[in-house]
Amino acid sequence: MKSVSIGITGIAALLSAGLTLAADGKQVYDKACAACHVAMPPKLGDKAAWGPIIKKGAGAMVASVVKGKGAMPPKAGNAALSEGDIKAAVDYMVSQAK
Repeated sequence: MKSVSIGITGIAALLSAGLTLAADGKQVYDKACAACHVAMPPKLGDKAAWGPIIKKGAGAMVASVVKGKGAMPPKAGNAALSEGDIKAAVDYMVSQAK
């Protein structure tokens, strides 16, 4: 099997073509979500608290983060987060509640 390597120029070309690299959900969570979700509900890993939220679906969860909900400001207070970043963090948090 032949391996393919993409240098910086290749990555820049992909990004300029509108393709993005997948966000690391745990990294996004650690930087943007953990400070609140460690101390306030729904806490990371709390299956009972996350259950009803998960039933609403990932799309609804991402929309809540984008718009803000309750004490959580829009985009969890980090306007630089993309919807891809938010989805990755949501997916990570859901995975921890299963």
